[in-house]
Amino acid sequence: MAKKISIKKYAGVYFTESTIRKWRERPDRCYWVAFKDAGKLIWERCGWASEGWTPEAAQRRRHELLEQDRAGEYKPKKERKADQLTFGELMEKHYLPWATQNKKHVLGDFSRYAHWLKARFASKALKNIAPLDLERLKREMREAGKSEATVKHVLCILRQAFNKALVWRLWLGENPCKGVSFPIPNNARQRFLSQAEAAQVLESLRLRSDQVAQIATMSLYGGLRLGEVLGLTWGNVDFANGIVFVQDTKNKESRPIFITEPIKQILGELTPGAPDELLFKTKAGNPVQQLSKSFAITVKELKLNEGVSDPRERVSFHTLRHTYASWAVMAGVPIYIVGKSIGHKTMTMTERYAHLAPESHRAAFEAVAQSGKTNGNTLRVISLEKK
Repeated sequence: MAKKISIKKYAGVYFTESTIRKWRERPDRCYWVAFKDAGKLIWERCGWASEGWTPEAAQRRRHELLEQDRAGEYKPKKERKADQLTFGELMEKHYLPWATQNKKHVLGDFSRYAHWLKARFASKALKNIAPLDLERLKREMREAGKSEATVKHVLCILRQAFNKALVWRLWLGENPCKGVSFPIPNNARQRFLSQAEAAQVLESLRLRSDQVAQIATMSLYGGLRLGEVLGLTWGNVDFANGIVFVQDTKNKESRPIFITEPIKQILGELTPGAPDELLFKTKAGNPVQQLSKSFAITVKELKLNEGVSDPRERVSFHTLRHTYASWAVMAGVPIYIVGKSIGHKTMTMTERYAHLAPESHRAAFEAVAQSGKTNGNTLRVISLEKK
């Protein structure tokens, strides 16, 4: 850094000369001011002579800073700059570029920012966004008929963006999401496909898109989320042991799925690649970011959602995973095993399938009844009479 040269006529005012910039046929000068705050020497950069700064202007700026310091209102330049950071600048210059590089499926972040956050908050400084603003956002989204899950997703983007601003030291305030209760969506799906419906869906998809049909088959017979299917690489496929390893799952735990006949057929249709090559790619060879409209068109054509308004009862791509779990429970597979096979982290998540295995409940009662027999004689129920 160039040496700061004091200007004797102006106490606390200094300048440095540029080796590159020129102003009026001589090196451009950058003016600085210095003063002490709580015994610590503070340097503040004012600006260049070519930008209109003069020793007199720098001295006036120093007097302003000294007055702020005496009143206990002085903030270092870095903090003042952070106070001026808007939500739009945070999202467009920092968060979304970071998300593009670090998140597998980032289109949802772009969409939610554009539809729900940009108009409301882009021009607002971060320090001016309060928990009450987020409560109003929640109310407006609900009044617009958006699901609790959608409201939660939008708030999650806000929370993560503010947290990143703090981690990156772009801002020094408090995350306003701390004062907001996030919705807890009751989005447990009840609808699952019958064998005939599943066959119709896969057959109809084949007529529109082989790739979407293949992705749907992997989900239906492997219990996979869409993101898990799209993240599979050839390095995850172990033909020797008949297993596909699912990595980078929602709960951060890898799990195996077994190569049954339907999955084997799909793998046979694909062209094997290098270990780090994805099973499913776009025509340009890029990762698939989102499913084409083929699935939604097929569901509409088959009238699977006709007259259905409850989101939990509507058929979506995720219904395929739900169908896998439902069929497994109905076939007598223990709930615990089903949960493990689809990557549920807790049994609570899998218990919603218990009603599909009434015979398992009956077996529990019958087992207890059998245990009440001693040497072939049923235990007697003794009634106590009041004395």
